[in-house]
Amino acid sequence: MTQKEFHDDAAVLDIHDRPKFWPWVGLSIQHMFSMFGSTVIVPLLVGLSPSIALFSSGVGTLLHIMITQRKIPAYMGSSFAFITPMLALMKTTGYPGIGQGVVAVGAVYLIVALLIGMIGSDWVDKVLPPIVVGPIVMVIGLSLAGSAATDAMMKDGHYNLEYFAIAMTTLLLAIFFNMFLKGSLGLIPVLLAIVCGYLISVFAGIVDLHTIAVAPWFKLPKFQVPGLTYHFHLEWGAIVTIAPIAFVTMTEHMGHIMVLDNLTHRNFFKDPGLNRTLAGDGTASVVAGLIGGPAVTSYGENIGVMAITKVHSVYVLMGAAMFAIIFAFVNKLNVLIMAMPLPVIGGISFLLFGTIATSGVSVMIDHHVDLGKKRNLMIASSVMVIGIGNAYLQLGNFQFTGLAFATILGIVLNLVLPQEAASERADSNTLDKAK
Repeated sequence: MTQKEFHDDAAVLDIHDRPKFWPWVGLSIQHMFSMFGSTVIVPLLVGLSPSIALFSSGVGTLLHIMITQRKIPAYMGSSFAFITPMLALMKTTGYPGIGQGVVAVGAVYLIVALLIGMIGSDWVDKVLPPIVVGPIVMVIGLSLAGSAATDAMMKDGHYNLEYFAIAMTTLLLAIFFNMFLKGSLGLIPVLLAIVCGYLISVFAGIVDLHTIAVAPWFKLPKFQVPGLTYHFHLEWGAIVTIAPIAFVTMTEHMGHIMVLDNLTHRNFFKDPGLNRTLAGDGTASVVAGLIGGPAVTSYGENIGVMAITKVHSVYVLMGAAMFAIIFAFVNKLNVLIMAMPLPVIGGISFLLFGTIATSGVSVMIDHHVDLGKKRNLMIASSVMVIGIGNAYLQLGNFQFTGLAFATILGIVLNLVLPQEAASERADSNTLDKAK
């Protein structure tokens, strides 16, 4: 059965379902709020333009949805994996070097996508069975738990009870809205919780209203276009520094596809194909590098929203992308969202990241993975602790994140370990003889 023939009746809105106008607006803004904090924090840390990052995330999302034939509900936001090399390059080459590196990352994705398109992706089921996929999906959610907790508790590096109270209030409101609201409001529990948390923060006096009030309504983003806004000079050092990290983020990309497979009851590795999903990511990064943005990747925050709401419509993600593009030019709204208090982000992240992790548990339950078998126990245990603990592999300036290293380890262990441990074979033989 093809995607067009299949409809997931368990979803409130399946991938190809189009919502009515006003629910569509609310659902799309909900997704934009969910990705906003992470998407703009990357350029803020590096010294790039948050508005351009927002613009490139919207354009990248639309390109990704188009390239994947409107079959994958994924949102593309700024990637954290490239922060360290971008910080270093900002001190030497400035954005021209970073831009070339980001374009090179996209080119690596496109080359790999071309190769996979030629050889096929049947190997995916062999190297990524449920015993590898389940723990990796859990790691994707749980590895972000520390970031959520820090946002919820810490103010200027110190524990703050007021922050924690706001974070927990936001979380409890999201849970309440999920459980007790229905109809149109029942579709946007995350957005409602964020708005309520924001208003509580305003009354608590932790939002700088003056900055919002004096900000101009409209402002053109400072695009960085090679040959137009700056002189183009090939920066091979920058390309070599950033481009190899693409192989690390590819593993994270595949992890997100696994989560989406589980949520939507589809196999995106086969339809539209891993080559198209990688090409979508790659094209989005190429465009980002040509206009002044950081490299982009699919976002777990938005996957979390889909898991909670059971709204998987690509039209909702397209709406979120359009709002992101518009907000890049509406400066006052941009400043309003950038002023979103950390405890609100932390409180809602507890729920979003947790739903991703529980999707990994669901993968293993649905496929009846037997953790009583030593082989399965060894793979799951190693992947989860290394990934959640972020035990990264550092080779010079090249770093495999905990998630990437755990993914590779899980794949290797799955391929090399026998189906039964020696002790299990011995016990099985003894039992056979006894019979």
